[in-house]
Amino acid sequence: MARMTKKSTTRALAAVGVVTAGALALAGCSGGGGDTGDGDTLKLWHYEGEDSAMAKAWDEAIKVFEEETGATVEFEQKSFEQIQKTASQVLDSDAAPDLMEFNKGNATAGFLASTGLIADISDAVDEYGWADKLAPSLQTTAKYSEDGVMGGDTWYGIPNYGEFVGVYYNKDAFAEAGLEIPTTYDEFVDVLDAFVDQGITPLAEAGAEYPLGQLWYQLALSQADRQFVNDYQLYENPVDWQGPEVTYATDTLKEYVDKGYIASDVSSVKAEDAGVSFINGSAPIFVSGSWWYGRFVEQAGFDWTLQSFPDSTLSLGSSGNLWVVPENAANKELAYEFIDITMRPEIQAIIGNNGGVPVAADPADITDPKSQELIATFNGVLENDGLSFYPDWPAAGFYDVIVRELQGLVTGSQDAATTNANLGAEYEEGTADFR
Repeated sequence: MARMTKKSTTRALAAVGVVTAGALALAGCSGGGGDTGDGDTLKLWHYEGEDSAMAKAWDEAIKVFEEETGATVEFEQKSFEQIQKTASQVLDSDAAPDLMEFNKGNATAGFLASTGLIADISDAVDEYGWADKLAPSLQTTAKYSEDGVMGGDTWYGIPNYGEFVGVYYNKDAFAEAGLEIPTTYDEFVDVLDAFVDQGITPLAEAGAEYPLGQLWYQLALSQADRQFVNDYQLYENPVDWQGPEVTYATDTLKEYVDKGYIASDVSSVKAEDAGVSFINGSAPIFVSGSWWYGRFVEQAGFDWTLQSFPDSTLSLGSSGNLWVVPENAANKELAYEFIDITMRPEIQAIIGNNGGVPVAADPADITDPKSQELIATFNGVLENDGLSFYPDWPAAGFYDVIVRELQGLVTGSQDAATTNANLGAEYEEGTADFR
């Protein structure tokens, strides 16, 4: 079991939350014995919606698993909040499942790893060859140090899907405006100017929640290299909060508002509203994640495309959430068998053909044209080792800091230098135990 650190104890309250005795009722009865075969039970938790690409794939994986092993899957669908808030206590009891989906990152899976609540699965990774199916940037979120910092040497989880942030373009709106989808950043800015000249606010954005922070970090990444990402996310070296990457991002974001690329009331707009403004055609461009893809396929009544951010090798993104095996799991070997089934090409293809981003699919198995486009864009990011995680990951609570400080920037209550200084001070405090 990994050692408990002072840092880990502090992070327990900030990242996983305080658990009440009543919350334990969310957990079901524990599974069966430890040997595989007839009569055994795999207790499985995840929080994907039943219509999601992942749930469809995992439902099929359950059928395959039960047919091949003779074991039974006892599946309980939890909400993200249920698992997040109850994990630290439920996993330290006999009520722990054998396998569950859990959020990746230092403050979540990393915390569980550092406190010994989830198992070191390195031997299973070697046995099943999962590392061969995962690109290096996907492995980063699955491996942690003894202090719970991602990018370590020990495997604590396996992702079987990915996610990334790119630029959604309304192709019909572009055609109506007489514009081409940009392929360079200069062309991107020219398009923004052209829409503004036609009285259209081009960028769907939200400053009350995550999308604005994603755009800010993407602008920084457009000026950055992998070492900047390693410094920011993995604490390899100090981050210069008045340096060229952050300064460019903050200055440019303010410029976007001043020039009318982003609505002046963006600070009060929520993510759902931004996504809907793209769906209903109000805004022709949306910088956000692949998790919107399936919804846009179903609801957007126009032709559209998703591309990586122009002229940027690095993109926000990571593996999807992880399969983790609790240390108290009754049937770890069954859990490993189930993970392996979810990595098979036929299961990966279900993810890919339903709007998800598989990590180990055979391209020939992806038959949906929209899904082919999505996966090709994601694979292009992987080929450049471009996945660069998310701006709030380094410290618990940093998401709220980014939202607050960027709201101050775009409303004009503080300038770029002050915004950077405030972000830097909060980052330094939140990551002090890691450096």
